[in-house]
Amino acid sequence: MRTLLRQHPVGCFFGITFLISWTAALCVVSPWLIRGQVVPTLAGILMFPALLLGPSVTGLLMTWVLRGRAGLHILKARLLRWRLRPSWYAVLLIPPVLVLGVLLILQLCVSKAFAPNLFPVGVVFGIPAGYLEEIGWTGFAFDELRKRRTPFAAAIVLGMFWAAWHLPVIDFLGAAHPHGHYWLAFFIAFGVAMTAVRVLMSWLYLNTDSIAAVQMLHMSSTGALVVFGAPPGIGAAREAIWYGLYAIVLWVVVAAIVRAHGARLYRTAAVAGAMRSM
Repeated sequence: MRTLLRQHPVGCFFGITFLISWTAALCVVSPWLIRGQVVPTLAGILMFPALLLGPSVTGLLMTWVLRGRAGLHILKARLLRWRLRPSWYAVLLIPPVLVLGVLLILQLCVSKAFAPNLFPVGVVFGIPAGYLEEIGWTGFAFDELRKRRTPFAAAIVLGMFWAAWHLPVIDFLGAAHPHGHYWLAFFIAFGVAMTAVRVLMSWLYLNTDSIAAVQMLHMSSTGALVVFGAPPGIGAAREAIWYGLYAIVLWVVVAAIVRAHGARLYRTAAVAGAMRSM
C-alpha cells in the first residue's frame, strides 16, 4: 500500500479524499434517498461539514506516510505561519470586493434582483471550510502537483478537482437552489470561479510559504459568497449569470498576476528555494 502511495501520490490523494468525502456526504442524506424522498435543505447543508473530512484526513495521512514526522513538522509550521506583510493580508479582500462589485454593477445596470444580500452570520460557514480543507489541498496536493508542473498549471489542475469535489452539494450552493434546468450552467460557472480562486490561493502560498494565509483566503472567499451573495428570490438563471460574471472578473485578476509573475506565480528565487526545501 505504501508503495502505491509513493508511486502515485496525487492520484491516491484525490481518490481517498473523494471516497471519504462523498461517502460521508452520502451517509448524511441516505435516509431520504432510501425512501425516495427529496433531500431537505437542512440535510443538504449538513453534507458540507461531512465533506470536510476528506481533504483534511487524507492530507494528514498522506503527509505522515510519505514525509514522516519531518513532513508533519513542516506542515505544522506552515499552518501556524500567519505573520505576513500587510500587503499580503490585503489579498484577503479580493473575494468580498469582487463579489460586492459584480452584484452592485448588475443591480445598477440589469436588475434590482441582483442586490447583494447581507447575512453576517454567513462568515461562520467559511471558517471550518478554510481551515480543514487546506490541510490537504494546499498542505499536500498542491506541493505534489507542482513537482512535475509549473505552479500555475498545478493550481489549475487542483482547482478543477476542487470544483468537482463539490458535486454532491452543488445543488445546495447559492441562494437559488435547487438549480433545476440551470444546474449545469451554475456548476460550470462555479467551477470556473473556484479554479480562479485556487490560483489566487496558490499565488499567496508560494509568496508567503504560509498555509494559514491560504486558509484565511479560503475563509474570505466562502464567507463572501454566503454573506454578500444575491438573495434567494434571484432565481436559478440569474444565479448562474452572476456566478459566471464573478468567474470572469476573478480570471481578469488571475491574468494580471500571471502577467506580473509568470507561470511560476512568485517573484523571488528565495521563495522558490524555501518551498523546495520541504
